[in-house]
Amino acid sequence: YCGACSAFAYRQISPAVVQRIFILGPSHHVRLAGCALSTAVKYRTPLYDLRVDTQVYAELEAAGQFDKMNLDVDEDEHSIEMHLPFIAKIMEDYKDQFTIVPVLVGSLSPEREAAYGRIFARYLAEPQNLFVISSDFCHWGQRFRYTYYDRNWGDIYQSITRLDRMAMDIIETLNPAAFTDYLKRYANTICGRHPIGVLLQAASCLQRADMYSQRMTLKFLKYAQSSQCENMNDSSVSYAAGVLTFE
Repeated sequence: YCGACSAFAYRQISPAVVQRIFILGPSHHVRLAGCALSTAVKYRTPLYDLRVDTQVYAELEAAGQFDKMNLDVDEDEHSIEMHLPFIAKIMEDYKDQFTIVPVLVGSLSPEREAAYGRIFARYLAEPQNLFVISSDFCHWGQRFRYTYYDRNWGDIYQSITRLDRMAMDIIETLNPAAFTDYLKRYANTICGRHPIGVLLQAASCLQRADMYSQRMTLKFLKYAQSSQCENMNDSSVSYAAGVLTFE
């Protein structure tokens, strides 16, 4: 379901410019209070192997804020893996000229999101770096234990759309505190809330930097749902593709 939606973001990439790709994905299988780095040196895709940037890994490890995930955890986690074929395809003509930086993101407090945002800010500022943030949007239905429904917004699927659009509008403001407040109010089941929070904190850090003058714009280009929920027994997962650009 998510591939057609993701394509709207991936088609914005200029592969000739990209030398390093950070992939921030939420942890689905292990409890993490922080972020973790892979022990792998390469990731295999159907097209070719993607090389892990060991130099950047060493820099991140030196910050003292990152755990290590073993290969079992890495192989079980889909949030990073599912982006690898897209990355391999979009970068195919430059496959020997870029590296990846996979980062597994745990259940972070707002303070830890800010701390990681400060760490990643300098990398976000470099034009040769690309950040891929892995996330679904609303997981709605009894099987997800989330059935928020405001009848004033129409049918269930329309209520879900409104709920997700609120999140997207807030994310586009690049205001991490507003996004945290939204999640506290609605508890929307956005699985990549913490990777998104880290990105917003990194962008906020750059906006506050006196020596950084580039303008940042975040825009959502596509939104989709796996199905349209019409009764309380239905379920769906929402997807959104957004792009952060620098001018």
